[in-house]
Amino acid sequence: MTGERSGDGAGVAGGQLRVLVVHNRYQQAGGEDVVFEAETELLRRAGHAVETMVMDNDSISGHMSVGERARLAARTAWSTRSARMIRQAVRSWRPHVMHAHNTFPLWSPSIFAAARREGVATVLTLHNYRLICPSADLFRDGHPCEDCVGRTVAWPGVRHACYRDSRLQTGTVAAMLAFNRGRRTWQRDIDAYIALTDFARTRLLRGGLPSDRIHVKPNFLYPDPGPSSEARSGFLFAGRLTDEKGVRTLIEAARSITSGEELRVAGTGPLDDELRVAAATIPSLRVLGQLDRAELLLEMGRSTALVVPSLWYEGFPMTVVEAFATGTPVIASRLGSLAEVITDGTGLLFEASSGRALSDALAWAGDHIPDMAERGREARRVFETKYGAAANLAQLLSIYDTARDRLARPARAHR
Repeated sequence: MTGERSGDGAGVAGGQLRVLVVHNRYQQAGGEDVVFEAETELLRRAGHAVETMVMDNDSISGHMSVGERARLAARTAWSTRSARMIRQAVRSWRPHVMHAHNTFPLWSPSIFAAARREGVATVLTLHNYRLICPSADLFRDGHPCEDCVGRTVAWPGVRHACYRDSRLQTGTVAAMLAFNRGRRTWQRDIDAYIALTDFARTRLLRGGLPSDRIHVKPNFLYPDPGPSSEARSGFLFAGRLTDEKGVRTLIEAARSITSGEELRVAGTGPLDDELRVAAATIPSLRVLGQLDRAELLLEMGRSTALVVPSLWYEGFPMTVVEAFATGTPVIASRLGSLAEVITDGTGLLFEASSGRALSDALAWAGDHIPDMAERGREARRVFETKYGAAANLAQLLSIYDTARDRLARPARAHR
């Protein structure tokens, strides 16, 4: 797919906005895709006109020639084709705002300059740490890593082959970052950034992004599934089965469960086989496989708590928002954004990467069911205040206004 465009037509009045939403889908769908779809629907339901332009990584061949790889690398850094596509869309529809979610690798940062030159305010949601880390996750060798943060060229990342275990591919990302730092793309062409947490904002500032343009707006859930009325027992992990998600910590903790409580695991990924081998000998560990969203919400609603044993600086996991929405407390690593989002009132925190610490937290939760139920009710109250549609829409529109004001400033200064 070279660029899919869809919309609900032009023509808005009064306080309505025309918003062009741009996204690059990954080959494996994740939280960014969910947020892109949800925010688009949220804006439309509020009466704003929205068009979307989407590229898909499925269009990237797994058997590219050397020349094709070189062209993709150049396009990742700065794509004149993507800029032309955005310019044409802007001229034909005249949006007030262009809001991008993911531009890597097919759109490229060139789209921001193209939109801004046409008089359109630009907004970028930072779902991960791509602008300050080649692998986008600030994670290496089983622990958080900030070796490339603030560097003009991300040499440590290239040396360690942080992106897809390839120095060549990591070098491509590092070159994209260095090129755009050099031309000051992040300072000149983006009117507002959206970070998901204060923790993420702090790391992005260390990486050199402009402090006056980074706004904090969390993820949200729509439609609201409502609090669960199911009887609760056991614990649930839901996510991709990878090292950074703490799957091995989960397995270690499961070996110590003696209360008869079940630790259910939903998801697929590279550690699937390892998990299933472990489950064959650990009575408390149950593998659910991949669940659709309705099934996952049902599992959350019947669990004592959601378990998030991540080893990396999570952005803002949608599973946490879903847990809060269903009135499910969260037991999570005391690390990064998780330590900011999960408070004593909404769950429990434990030392990251420690199976023993997680096991102790699970044991405490199992012995204090009424207390966990109250934490679940508090999680639901927090959801209603912070992570519902109304609060998120108000924040999003405020950020759009700020971006449009910034775009207009140079013109006002010359009057």
